[in-house]
Amino acid sequence: REREREGRVNDMAAPTDMMGTAEDLADKFLRVTKRFLPHVAHLCLISTFLEDGIRMWFQWNEQREYINSSWHCGAFFGTLFVLLNMMGQLGGCILVLTRRFVPYACGGLFLLIVLQTLAYSILWDIHFLMRNLALGGGLLLLMAESRSEGKTMFAGVPTMGTNSPRQYMQLGGRVLLVLMFMTLLHFSFNALMILQDIVGTTLIILVAVGYKTKLAALTLVIWLFVLNVIQNPFWSVSAYALHDFLKYDFFQTMSVIGGLLLVVSLGPGGVSMDEHKKKW
Repeated sequence: REREREGRVNDMAAPTDMMGTAEDLADKFLRVTKRFLPHVAHLCLISTFLEDGIRMWFQWNEQREYINSSWHCGAFFGTLFVLLNMMGQLGGCILVLTRRFVPYACGGLFLLIVLQTLAYSILWDIHFLMRNLALGGGLLLLMAESRSEGKTMFAGVPTMGTNSPRQYMQLGGRVLLVLMFMTLLHFSFNALMILQDIVGTTLIILVAVGYKTKLAALTLVIWLFVLNVIQNPFWSVSAYALHDFLKYDFFQTMSVIGGLLLVVSLGPGGVSMDEHKKKW
């Protein structure tokens, strides 16, 4: 009986040991990459805006004609729409990368997301709507990062029983980011797809509630990057329309990866289970 009890204890301890090992590896990764991880996150996050701004330049006539034909607004307003998108996105990217006026840059990029959602009728396409909301979550995290606690009088001193706007931004950013993964669930009866859905849903919930957040977010980064390379290989497609679609999808996914890397870099914030565990 004693051997049976020992065996049960060992069986229960094994998953805990694996989780502890995984967290140690994640912490080691963060220590090694902490200097350049935020910069990689910023570059990934703004990549879809950078790509779309450049696309507006090279597809100026096509974009203008599409807006004109869809909304019957005339060539002038079609041109104004394309110009606003191009300058707004490229200007916002430059501000984010140079770390200047980041909140204003994020606000401008968020307004452009709303404008494009309405102009391209994305509001009625749940797939693209969720991806745009996930982009908004990434921008929220970027704004949270820009609200440096070092500017406050009591920087680094924890507060009791209160949550700053930054922490609520981190919560909102986490919740919006996981909407991206709702578009990757297959709900198929294939055994591999079922396993993928279960693992993905578990990781999504962990990030949303802020439990084992850095490990879950880092795992999602790896998983999403692999899926992105497999599902959106625009570099190997010669057909113009498909190439353009896959390229757009690829960089949107890279932006969500950037948001998840910010979660890894910043942590879950005060409104999370990880933070509340410290008080237990």
